This record gives sequence, C-alpha cells and structure tokens, in this order.
Amino acid sequence: MEDVDCVVVGAGVVGLAVARALAAMGREVIVLEAAEAIGTATSSRNSEVIHAGIYYPQGSLMARLCVEGKDMLYNYCAERGVDFRACGKLIVAVSEAENHRLGGIRDRAEANRVAGMRLLSAAEARAMEPSLVCTAALLSETTGIIDSHGLMLAFQGDAESDGAIFVFHSPVLGGRVAGARIELEVGGAETTTLRCRMVVNAAGLHAPGLAGDIKGMPSQMVPRAYYAKGSYFSLAGRSPFSRLIYPVPVPGGLGVHLTIDLGGQARFGPDVEWVDTLDYRVDPSRADGFYAAVRRYWPDLRDGALLPGYAGIRPKIVPPGAPGQDFVIQGEAKHGLPCLINLFGIESPGLTASMAIAAQVAGLARAA
Repeated sequence: MEDVDCVVVGAGVVGLAVARALAAMGREVIVLEAAEAIGTATSSRNSEVIHAGIYYPQGSLMARLCVEGKDMLYNYCAERGVDFRACGKLIVAVSEAENHRLGGIRDRAEANRVAGMRLLSAAEARAMEPSLVCTAALLSETTGIIDSHGLMLAFQGDAESDGAIFVFHSPVLGGRVAGARIELEVGGAETTTLRCRMVVNAAGLHAPGLAGDIKGMPSQMVPRAYYAKGSYFSLAGRSPFSRLIYPVPVPGGLGVHLTIDLGGQARFGPDVEWVDTLDYRVDPSRADGFYAAVRRYWPDLRDGALLPGYAGIRPKIVPPGAPGQDFVIQGEAKHGLPCLINLFGIESPGLTASMAIAAQVAGLARAA
C-alpha cells in the first residue's frame, strides 16, 4: 500500500481543471483515468460552447459557476493561446407564444449577472443572420466557442508543470474510508492500493457509482445516475450562419441548436434520448426529428444535408421529467468525510464552469 496526498479520479475537463488548481496550491496530485487519454468521454462529446449563464435558476451553482467560469476561461484562453471565439448566439422564437418566453429568458440571464443580452425584432435578427426565419430573438453577446481539446491539453500541461502525475488505464475498482484517509483499489496492469489524504471524485458519468463503491461513504448522500444521450448531426456544405442559433429551450435540454466549430463547420444537436447504457452510436434515423426541428428556424435546410456526427451523454442525477438539476460539489460539510470531495451531475455548462468548479474544490481541500 502506498501513501499519497491528493488523488483526482477522472481526467475530463473538470478533473483536469481540479488537478491544475490543487497542484498550483502545492499539493502532490495523482490523476487516475480509466481510459487511455484525457477527455475521452463527456468532455470530447459536446458542443464546445462557452456558455453565458443564461438559463440556470438564480442562486444555483450552475448559474454562479458558469458566469464566473466564463470570465476565467476567456482570460485563460487568451493568456495560454487556446483557440476560442466569442461569436455570440441568437435564441430564436418562431411563434408569438415563444416571443413572450424570450423576455423571461432575458430576465433570468440578467438575474444571473449575464451581460450583453438584447431582445431583437425579427428584422434585426435577420439583418445579422439573413438565412434565419424567426418572429423575434434574444442576442447573447458573450457566448462563444472553444477548442476543448486544446483547453484540456493546457490544463494538463499546467498541472504537470506543478508536479501532477497522470496515470492512464487505471480504473478505480472500489475503496474504503480508513480513519482520516481513503484507501482506493486501483486496477490496470497490476492492481494496487493507494491510501489517500484526499480524493476528488471527478469521474463524470461514473461519479455516483464510484462514490457508492467507497465503503464508509453514506449511501443516502449518493445520487442515482441517469443518462441523457444527445446525438449530433453535421451539416454537409458551408454553414449559412456565423453565430450559434438556439431555439427556445425544451424540457431536458436546450433543443436542437446549431453550433459552429472554429473551422466554420456547422453541426446540429444535441437531442434528448434517455438511455440505460453508455452507447455512443448515432442512429441515422434520428435525423428525421432534426430536420423538423431545424426547419422551424431554417426552412431552407435541404433533404440529405444532415450527416451522422457523434453522440454524448449527459451525467444526470435527476430522472426524466424532474425539475432541472444543479451541480453537486459535496465535501465534509455534506457527507462528514474530510478526505473526500464528490462532483455529481456536472453536465453542461461544466466545460464553461470548469475553472470556477476547480477553485471551489481547491477551497474545500484547503479547509480540510
């Protein structure tokens, strides 16, 4: 058995940000990742959007950490040369009923301290995006896009510069609370046991399962995991839009929206499909629903223009139909264990909020 200081389980964008923050504090950090590389799951299967913080309930962790994290992220990318673009987005209404909802979305955004929100008439929106058809729109000037892999590489590089060690092909098989420490059983080429002063559970989709496998972790504090799959379809040919185009939100997600990558390629998604297993295959037949959804705001989308892209799975901790979830950053004050910090339900806007989440985790670690 080996005694270690801090172990971060999971090398997605949030785990990487946490490892970077802890290593910068002078902690000795080991990052355990079951896969062969960083960011192979949720962190590489998303829209690569820097969110403004518009939709989340006032006072929620999602709202606060998204707004804080967005500013941190823009500054960090500029300093470290990570590619990004603050292209802005339009939330579009296509009926009078949806027009009224735009005002409520703007009010929520302003309550969350989101700057750069402006209601537009249909004519004003079309002046910005001539291919768009809508009855009104809401402009978010601070929404952007980012090279998520470049960001993760920068986080990893910073962490390693401060002494963090990354160990891949190292699944955590279970653990137990042992006094003021946690003993983790780690698989891989050879099974080993690590006695950790601090464990940060940043395992994303697997975070509830990992917490449940730690003997001594109060079971009532471990949420159930639910999986909301989202498929993406790429647009064949040139994008007619220079900004992101989002419909008015739907239950479970933000609707089938149009995003663009830094190369100008357009993609649509994600939709919402509740699943029981981690299956990342894209069913081509789901394109039928995409055509119908997209043509509400871009009726000129031609048949056959959508090509199956990729799929991601949101790490939900509430069931279908339940009120929207919030991030859960769970330390000693919640579960009574000074040696464990759990991160549950870190779905979108987790990438945007990653640095702010890491700062909060670092604060809990410092107090432990």
